[in-house]
Amino acid sequence: MINVALPKGRLGDKVYDMFEAAGYECPSIRETNRKLIFENPDTGVRYFWVKPSDVSIYVERGAADIGVAGKDILLEYKPDIYELLDLQIGKCRMAVAAPKGFHDDGERTLKVATKFDNIARSYYAGRGRDIDIIKLNGSIEIAPILGLSDVIVDIVETGTTLRENDLEVVATVVPISARLIANKAAFKFKTGAIEEIVSKLKGLVERNGQDL
Repeated sequence: MINVALPKGRLGDKVYDMFEAAGYECPSIRETNRKLIFENPDTGVRYFWVKPSDVSIYVERGAADIGVAGKDILLEYKPDIYELLDLQIGKCRMAVAAPKGFHDDGERTLKVATKFDNIARSYYAGRGRDIDIIKLNGSIEIAPILGLSDVIVDIVETGTTLRENDLEVVATVVPISARLIANKAAFKFKTGAIEEIVSKLKGLVERNGQDL
């Protein structure tokens, strides 16, 4: 049995759709209930729903053999796992945003509000820029409006929230998408089964790309 950690929410629904299309269906997961664990002995998979930011923890610690996590989580927390495949879904980007008309003259320490302090620190270190990280957990967009920060580093999908708050993207840090990851020990002992899943999902990704 392959244990699969799925992220709760819209992304998780898309991920399960892919697994189902690849031949790893589990009909009970479609039922309306509050269950968190679902398995299908016929296909050899056991799925469970977890908070998106926790998927890599379940995989790294071995509670899950494989899982799907956003590239943002992998970059921020650097879990000790194998990254097997870019599923090409959940696409967005990590970006620097600032009030419209903002100009960084580089003469003073830049105040950066973010949930992703490691990503932000790495990005600005690569540019030799001194920054003051302000770690926030929600409503990042309000920080520069109230003068708490100069800029923010956050995930941007459509950019609607930024525009509604008179902010704009001034730099893209890195593109983000959902990645299939594996526990290192599980990959060693269940290589064949995991590689088969990867192969089937990769075929789906390639076909979907051709259909675009």
